[in-house]
Amino acid sequence: MPAQLIDGVKLSQQLRAEIAQRAAALTAQGKQPGLAVILVGEDPASQVYVRNKVKACADVGFHSVLEKYDADLTEAALLARIGALNADPAIHGILVQMPLPRHINPQKVIEAIAVAKDVDGYSVQSAGELMTGLPGLRPCTPYGCMKLIESTGVDLRGKHAVVIGRSNTVGKPMALLLLQANATVTICHSGTPDLGYHTRQADVVVAAVGRRNTLLGDMVKPGAIVIDVGINRNEEGKLVGDVDFASVAEVASHITPVPGGVGPMTITMLLMNTVEAAERS
Repeated sequence: MPAQLIDGVKLSQQLRAEIAQRAAALTAQGKQPGLAVILVGEDPASQVYVRNKVKACADVGFHSVLEKYDADLTEAALLARIGALNADPAIHGILVQMPLPRHINPQKVIEAIAVAKDVDGYSVQSAGELMTGLPGLRPCTPYGCMKLIESTGVDLRGKHAVVIGRSNTVGKPMALLLLQANATVTICHSGTPDLGYHTRQADVVVAAVGRRNTLLGDMVKPGAIVIDVGINRNEEGKLVGDVDFASVAEVASHITPVPGGVGPMTITMLLMNTVEAAERS
């Protein structure tokens, strides 16, 4: 029986309705959630992402500030602006769109954002809070993946999860979130000699390496949940993930499509982090 699709668009809409209710309650108390988005340079993809984030804020009743700067903005000027936003009580989340021009150190920029406003969840302190199980703001894509898994109704306690990828933005935090949900977690990566050996034992597979056809149907345990984080293009220019959807969907119990799976959840979890930051402030 073909796998059931995990609809990221539908779940995203449900979560955004909840976020809008929470935002309205805060606004009624005089504390409208506020997100500042900073774009440096003219990267076309970044301009689209930023526009989508600002529109999403308006849709759920947030106050948003979009600041665009030329590519020659100095690192010192950007850090000074972040410092001012850190001190602004109307701003609960700060997002600096990556990539930045080469003369600006991205990690220095990330660390300049107050941890209480780090709605991307990328700072060393945010990572430490996740590592040690303290409450904090979680990286948006792994946070969204967890919501997608939860939507299947499967209890992760005692399940074996395999994460393919070890990036600081998805792979590592994904593994930690799965651990917090009491899954047994294996992390695989480019140095793993036999990927299929591990994935065939997994009740949950999260593929996040940015390489097409990383996971094939014969590498999946029957009935597994498969979350595809990858964004790639095939020979025809069509958007595809890291998973060979056709073959894996014949084996898995649940699978996310690309597009329409993890993608819509990432901005939604950014909104979730912002409303949580506002509630805590």
